[in-house]
Amino acid sequence: MVRKYLQHVADGVAAAILAAMFLTFVIQVFSRYVMSNPMGWTLELCLTLWLWLVFWGNAFVVRDRDHVTFDIVYLMSPRKLRQVLATVSALAIATGLAVSILPTWDYIDFMKIKKSATLHIPMRTVFSIYALFLGAIVLRNLWRVVQIWRDGKTFDADRISETSEP
Repeated sequence: MVRKYLQHVADGVAAAILAAMFLTFVIQVFSRYVMSNPMGWTLELCLTLWLWLVFWGNAFVVRDRDHVTFDIVYLMSPRKLRQVLATVSALAIATGLAVSILPTWDYIDFMKIKKSATLHIPMRTVFSIYALFLGAIVLRNLWRVVQIWRDGKTFDADRISETSEP
């Protein structure tokens, strides 16, 4: 119940970002081609919203099974080996991103001294979505390891159970 609610909230935030980006784009087109007076802030806002949409979406909306994978060898492997391979890949992703969190945050925090060109938004605010993305992906991959060994789920089982007919 809580998971579904949080998923709806995440989807809603992504939809709101997309709607704001579209509205800003329409304003940009109108001001440029109808009013012959382009507004610089619209381009900057579109770029910032796009950045947020990409990282928010990949952290909270896009599911693992929605990604393109090259899994021929993985799918040919026995189930226990698939569990090990899925665990190793999830831990590698979690570890690699977890190691990068502090240095990344140091840089993002350093960017508070810089502001965007037209909207004057602190660049720390603009790039803070990446830190949220890192944390979410680390937690998702650690949770995936728990699911692999608790429920016996592997990537192919998740995908097949979602796409196969009863």
